[in-house]
Amino acid sequence: MRWGHNVAMYSPENIGLGHLRRNILVAHQLLARDPNCNILLFANSPVAPFFKTPEQMDHVKLPSARKLAAGDWGPARLRIGKGQLRAMRSDLLRSALLQFRPDLFLVDHMPAGVLGELQPALKALKHEQPNCFTVLGLRDILDAPAATARAWEREGARDALRHYYDRILIYGSEEMFPTSHAYDLPVPPAGLHYCGYLVHEGRLKPAREVRAALSVGSEPFVFVSAGGGNDGEHIMRTYVEAIRWLGRRADFVTLLAVGANAPPDLKVEIESAARGLPIRVVPFVEDSPSHIAAADLVVCMAGYNTVAEVLHLKKKALVVPRRGPSAEQRIRATLLAERRLVDVLDPDELTPALMGERLVADLGRTDFPAASGAPRLDGGGVAAERLLELLREGAYAATA
Repeated sequence: MRWGHNVAMYSPENIGLGHLRRNILVAHQLLARDPNCNILLFANSPVAPFFKTPEQMDHVKLPSARKLAAGDWGPARLRIGKGQLRAMRSDLLRSALLQFRPDLFLVDHMPAGVLGELQPALKALKHEQPNCFTVLGLRDILDAPAATARAWEREGARDALRHYYDRILIYGSEEMFPTSHAYDLPVPPAGLHYCGYLVHEGRLKPAREVRAALSVGSEPFVFVSAGGGNDGEHIMRTYVEAIRWLGRRADFVTLLAVGANAPPDLKVEIESAARGLPIRVVPFVEDSPSHIAAADLVVCMAGYNTVAEVLHLKKKALVVPRRGPSAEQRIRATLLAERRLVDVLDPDELTPALMGERLVADLGRTDFPAASGAPRLDGGGVAAERLLELLREGAYAATA
């Protein structure tokens, strides 16, 4: 017996938590509009699902894979070969999807999956569940277009798009970055749609409550976040050294979230380095949007989710994009800086003195973020409506 629509989601997060976050944001919006959906998430992250999920949502944890280079993945924890890892994950995906019998399958970021692992499942769904709609959800910027083209060629992504996908949803703004043109995306039968950026649209804790919990009074409050924490060591270490370099000029309080995926010894190292400084170090915060909203300045990387929340909440931010190997964050940071929506520090030029001076300057600035130029930020609701259109179409066809 079935209860409502079955919706499957695929989330291939590698370093951070962005894919998980986007899928769960869409799930909340989908269930707000159709509470009778069942949602099953296939997740790669070692800490999945991490974020609070709705009652009608469950997840299947795939053996974790980690990205070695563009288009090249290996096991993150198990001591097995790439071929065995791909076979295990591919078999799990195919079997669980066929048992679940989804009416809609939302794939995030990778049309063919890690190492092409989705191909057998997509083929089986097309044969055994032909009325299932398959949708690709893409963040605004994937990587440098040439790097994405090479990775997609190795993974069979373009063939998968042509053969199996009904619609593409872009979680971004064409005015900010022309995703479809940059990556030469085909237009599937049910179209390609820009939705706007996905942000948390739930209730925020009052700023005074967040600040009181951190024992922050009237002094300025800086929130430092490096996303999942796998690659934020350089920023965190430099930030602590910058506060020490500032000395008495550091007349503000800092909350530094190391990240849920950070190496276990990193928090201990950062805590030791920050001893005696006005810095509180925590592994992570469960309600990042409320902490961003309560801060006078946010120091972060240029990951999709954190930046989208910063723009949504109109906060001042000092952004240090990831060095690489992907060009995604550098591209996004450059576009935002050009619109005077954030301040940006080049990671290759990062020093404690430079960061310290920019912290003081940014806390005192009143000319950014710019009053205009922010992209559309209601992407979760728009994406949910685009998915429901397909579900309604499928339900109508079944009864016709």
